[in-house]
Amino acid sequence: MLNPMPKIRVKLFANFREYAKTKELELEGATVREILASLCNSFPGFEKLVFENGTVRSHINIFINGNNIHGSGGLERELHPDDELAIFPPVSGG
Repeated sequence: MLNPMPKIRVKLFANFREYAKTKELELEGATVREILASLCNSFPGFEKLVFENGTVRSHINIFINGNNIHGSGGLERELHPDDELAIFPPVSGG
Protein backbone atom coordinates (compact mmCIF):
# COMPACT_ATOMS: atom_id res chain seq x y z
CA MET A 1 0.00 0.00 0.00
CA LEU A 2 1.37 3.41 -0.96
CA ASN A 3 1.77 6.10 1.62
CA PRO A 4 -0.37 9.15 0.90
CA MET A 5 1.54 12.22 -0.19
CA PRO A 6 2.02 14.73 2.59
CA LYS A 7 0.13 18.00 2.47
CA ILE A 8 2.66 20.79 2.66
CA ARG A 9 1.99 24.37 3.72
CA VAL A 10 3.34 26.65 0.99
CA LYS A 11 3.91 30.34 1.66
CA LEU A 12 4.26 32.72 -1.24
CA PHE A 13 5.84 36.16 -1.09
CA ALA A 14 5.79 39.39 -3.15
CA ASN A 15 5.05 38.84 -6.86
CA PHE A 16 4.37 35.10 -6.30
CA ARG A 17 1.67 36.03 -3.80
CA GLU A 18 0.19 38.56 -6.23
CA TYR A 19 0.23 36.07 -9.10
CA ALA A 20 -1.49 33.29 -7.15
CA LYS A 21 -3.79 35.73 -5.32
CA THR A 22 -3.04 33.99 -2.04
CA LYS A 23 -0.26 34.15 0.52
CA GLU A 24 -0.54 30.56 1.67
CA LEU A 25 -1.95 27.25 0.44
CA GLU A 26 -1.61 23.53 1.06
CA LEU A 27 -0.41 21.24 -1.69
CA GLU A 28 0.36 17.53 -1.85
CA GLY A 29 3.82 16.41 -2.81
CA ALA A 30 6.61 14.16 -1.65
CA THR A 31 9.44 16.42 -2.88
CA VAL A 32 10.07 20.10 -3.50
CA ARG A 33 9.92 19.38 -7.25
CA GLU A 34 6.42 17.86 -6.88
CA ILE A 35 5.18 20.88 -4.92
CA LEU A 36 6.53 23.25 -7.56
CA ALA A 37 4.93 21.16 -10.31
CA SER A 38 1.62 21.33 -8.47
CA LEU A 39 1.93 25.11 -8.16
CA CYS A 40 2.66 25.40 -11.87
CA ASN A 41 -0.37 23.22 -12.70
CA SER A 42 -2.62 25.22 -10.37
CA PHE A 43 -1.50 28.62 -11.66
CA PRO A 44 -0.79 28.63 -15.41
CA GLY A 45 2.20 30.83 -16.16
CA PHE A 46 3.71 30.39 -12.69
CA GLU A 47 6.36 28.18 -14.24
CA LYS A 48 7.77 31.16 -16.14
CA LEU A 49 8.25 33.02 -12.85
CA VAL A 50 10.12 30.16 -11.15
CA PHE A 51 11.88 28.14 -13.85
CA GLU A 52 14.32 28.88 -16.63
CA ASN A 53 15.36 26.05 -18.97
CA GLY A 54 13.93 23.46 -16.56
CA THR A 55 15.80 24.66 -13.47
CA VAL A 56 14.81 27.07 -10.72
CA ARG A 57 15.93 30.57 -11.61
CA SER A 58 19.10 31.46 -9.75
CA HIS A 59 17.56 34.44 -7.98
CA ILE A 60 14.58 32.50 -6.57
CA ASN A 61 14.96 31.38 -2.96
CA ILE A 62 13.07 28.33 -1.71
CA PHE A 63 13.16 27.45 1.96
CA ILE A 64 11.94 24.42 3.91
CA ASN A 65 11.36 25.21 7.56
CA GLY A 66 13.63 28.25 7.19
CA ASN A 67 16.51 26.39 5.48
CA ASN A 68 17.46 27.12 1.87
CA ILE A 69 16.97 24.02 -0.30
CA HIS A 70 20.25 24.67 -2.11
CA GLY A 71 22.10 23.25 0.87
CA SER A 72 19.64 20.53 1.79
CA GLY A 73 18.72 18.29 -1.12
CA GLY A 74 17.49 20.83 -3.65
CA LEU A 75 14.40 19.94 -5.67
CA GLU A 76 14.63 16.27 -4.68
CA ARG A 77 14.42 17.06 -0.96
CA GLU A 78 11.81 14.80 0.61
CA LEU A 79 8.99 16.52 2.44
CA HIS A 80 7.08 15.61 5.58
CA PRO A 81 3.56 16.64 6.67
CA ASP A 82 4.81 19.23 9.17
CA ASP A 83 7.15 20.93 6.67
CA GLU A 84 6.60 24.48 5.51
CA LEU A 85 7.88 25.58 2.12
CA ALA A 86 8.41 29.29 1.40
CA ILE A 87 9.15 30.78 -2.02
CA PHE A 88 10.79 34.18 -2.27
CA PRO A 89 11.44 36.22 -5.40
CA PRO A 90 14.58 38.32 -5.70
CA VAL A 91 14.88 40.76 -2.83
CA SER A 92 16.48 44.13 -3.25
CA GLY A 93 16.65 47.19 -1.16
CA GLY A 94 18.99 49.54 0.47
